[in-house]
Amino acid sequence: MNLRKKPLSVGVLTLALAVTLAACGGGAHGGGAANGAYDKNATVNIGSLYEPQNLDNTAGGGQGVTEALNGNVYEGLFRLTDAGKVEKLLAQDYKVSGDGLTYTFTLRDGVTFHSGKKLTSQDVKYSLEKVLAKDSQSARKADLEVVKDIATPDAKTVRVTLSKKSVSFVYNLSYVWVINSQAKELKTTEDGTGPYKLNKWTRGSALSLDRFAGYWGDAAKNKQVVFHYYKDATALNNALLTNGVDVVTSEQSPDALDQFKSQRNYKVNDGNSTTKLLLAFNDKAKPFTDVKVRQAVSAAIDDKKLLDSVWGGYGKLIGSMVPPTDPWYEDLTKVNAYDVDKAKKLLAEAGYAKGFSFTLDTPNYDPHPTVATFIKSQLAKVGITVEINTITPDQWYTKVYKNHDFTATLQEHVNDRDLVWYGNPDFYWGYDDKQVQNWIEQAERASTTDEQTELLKKANRKTAEDAASDWLYLYPQIVVANSKLSGYPVNGLNSQFFAYNIEKR
Repeated sequence: MNLRKKPLSVGVLTLALAVTLAACGGGAHGGGAANGAYDKNATVNIGSLYEPQNLDNTAGGGQGVTEALNGNVYEGLFRLTDAGKVEKLLAQDYKVSGDGLTYTFTLRDGVTFHSGKKLTSQDVKYSLEKVLAKDSQSARKADLEVVKDIATPDAKTVRVTLSKKSVSFVYNLSYVWVINSQAKELKTTEDGTGPYKLNKWTRGSALSLDRFAGYWGDAAKNKQVVFHYYKDATALNNALLTNGVDVVTSEQSPDALDQFKSQRNYKVNDGNSTTKLLLAFNDKAKPFTDVKVRQAVSAAIDDKKLLDSVWGGYGKLIGSMVPPTDPWYEDLTKVNAYDVDKAKKLLAEAGYAKGFSFTLDTPNYDPHPTVATFIKSQLAKVGITVEINTITPDQWYTKVYKNHDFTATLQEHVNDRDLVWYGNPDFYWGYDDKQVQNWIEQAERASTTDEQTELLKKANRKTAEDAASDWLYLYPQIVVANSKLSGYPVNGLNSQFFAYNIEKR
């Protein structure tokens, strides 16, 4: 599970990141000049607010390390494309046994790490074990704990045996970076197989990647990319306006978009991402142990008004944990829709006709303080008093995520396909429904993806009907670029930003 950790500084009622259907850009890649030769030796300057905490995605590197290194420096056996499809990458082929428990992978020929070492099955084994290690902070560690044994019968073959069927196993492998088993100091250096190798990382400033001459696949379409890091959205936008950067990976201020839309030199792309903003209840803490109370709070908040006031026409309401890019998406916005009279009725039925009070633990970076104030004013109309307790991301992690010491909180959840957390009663929000747990378990053991989809649709609808959380909205994913650029990703699924297809004219 990835949570957004980076504090953002933007204007009043403006914010932070993530998902909406393509409107301006469309497709999986950004636009730009349609014709004309591009500069194969160009340096592409990329502007971002998300600097890595370190360069190891199993050691708390954060979304910044995914954005910069995933697919660019490191590759997996499989790749999750910007359009949300899983395709073979370092795996030339694979076979699954009849009982669905054994996966045999054949590696591509001619793949070398940036250090020059040849890729072997031992490196894949090491990389999987690194994700599964006791101290691993990988977002997919729990999903991959079905791995029972990893065998390497020869240098090109990896055989993985599972303890139980996992229809998502290949998808989950797209998150596993294949790393040189002999590499050291991975928090500050790298040794991947991708189209770029690390040149230099200057903390607090920039991270540069150079085209890797020994890459096994098609060479990157530019010679170098440099990720430039900024503390706030205003500085980032100014860099784009003054040609300090060529593209912004995720626009944070809707108020700034008009200055780009009005100029032919820029293109604004409205793509899909997967970040949900949640009002997460502690379903094991009163009064949120009562489903009617959760339903009432959800019905008392005008999510559309909140989204419009924050993002002014961007973003999307979905009414559940599942974004449109997930296979089991359904529009559930009519479940627990905004209805003040219904909210009051539900509160009365739950024994809270005069309302109640609760504390809302709120991370101290945008959009949370603004959203918390909005929620406080909305719930006051139905007699509920909200005390806002503003905390740092580190305090949130300890107090809420680890210790479950909260009544309700605000938080962003970045990953796709993360409905499954509602099948874990020990997760921080404490939702505990045996039917949902059963559906989610059955879905992972399904024989086909169609069967998996139908089961997860049932689980999604039940969590929505139970108001397990209040899913306030999906963030927009807005990529703004100089019109001389093309080939950049616009969706940013799970915060990845593939740079190798970017052409600069």
